[in-house]
Amino acid sequence: MERVVGGKFKIGRKIGSGSFGEIYIASNMDTSEIVAVKMESKKTKHPQLLYEAKLYSILQGESGIPSMKWCGTDGDNNVLVIDLLGRSLEDFFVYCGRKFSLKTVLMLADQMLTRVEYLHSKGFLHRDIKPDNFLMGLGRRSSQVYAIDFGLAKRYRDPNTNKHIPYRHVYLPWQGLKAATKKEKYDNICEKKLSTPIEMLCKSYPVEFASYFHYCRSLTFDQQPDYGFLRNLFRDLFKREGYDSDYIFDWTILKYQQAQQSRKQNQSSPSAAVPSSLEPVVVEKHKGVKDSAHVTVTKMLANLECPSARVQIKPSNVRNLNAKNQTEKHGVNNSPSTSSTMLKSSTENVSKPERHIGTSNFSRVFGSNSRVSSSWIPSLRRISSSK
Repeated sequence: MERVVGGKFKIGRKIGSGSFGEIYIASNMDTSEIVAVKMESKKTKHPQLLYEAKLYSILQGESGIPSMKWCGTDGDNNVLVIDLLGRSLEDFFVYCGRKFSLKTVLMLADQMLTRVEYLHSKGFLHRDIKPDNFLMGLGRRSSQVYAIDFGLAKRYRDPNTNKHIPYRHVYLPWQGLKAATKKEKYDNICEKKLSTPIEMLCKSYPVEFASYFHYCRSLTFDQQPDYGFLRNLFRDLFKREGYDSDYIFDWTILKYQQAQQSRKQNQSSPSAAVPSSLEPVVVEKHKGVKDSAHVTVTKMLANLECPSARVQIKPSNVRNLNAKNQTEKHGVNNSPSTSSTMLKSSTENVSKPERHIGTSNFSRVFGSNSRVSSSWIPSLRRISSSK
């Protein structure tokens, strides 16, 4: 028997799961729109979904925030229905061999900083910033970054007085450190962060990354970050490297190359017994104009919410690629991610992403593949943190 929630959303297959519950693909029986349905047991020890729905209602109307279609209860579950989105930055990071080029990092950085700024402007801290919680859109919005999972978000300003909440010492998890007790572990984490110089973390990378961390660490507890200054750090670097704002990310290049390789294999051996998708594919990585190293960054954003947070960055050289490579549209992901509402990109349909409406005053180009003015320089990324 088919399950329907909210009176009109017919539940389909499961596309994700985690400590929060499960995520399903669903369709609106009235409009045929495909959506994502997030479910959580009402008996869970720490329910978050209805609180998250409340935040979605507050954040509605901004680009890069999924639209909420419905929320409520159904049987033993709390239910949230939102836009169906594409794969997470964590998924793409793994897909690209756990390395992103400097160009991709910078194109992501601008949008991610804008999402964090918007959330802060509404008086909330996300408190769970990581690659899993930033998803790419689908179709015409396949190059737009979305922020998701607000179940742990917390109001940091009084809604009536706009006064900042009082200071309290806060620790954040740090991978790789072990201790006998949780307190000891967090003490070790704190010590590790404080004892690792920013210059060591950012060694061999453009000076802008160290400048970012130095600025974040200089912020006082209730000081408002200068988001424009931080974005301009990366935009200026983007311009200096000679990149184009074409929204061709590392994964679009990789998928295009794999699609081309697959076509060649099919043409050369049409009767091959082994499916081409299982055959080895040689893929060249792509580089920037000045042979910039691969950079992995995402906790940079967490520094805006906790200036003491640090990030490890890993370089890797990359190769040049023909600038005429086209990007391809994203399709359904049959391999669900554990983080949220994700669909996998198709390697069959190769075309440049279409221009669509965005949020910034600088030419409204979130998700656009068109050449745009160099005054708009996009966005950032990665190192996964544990929930």
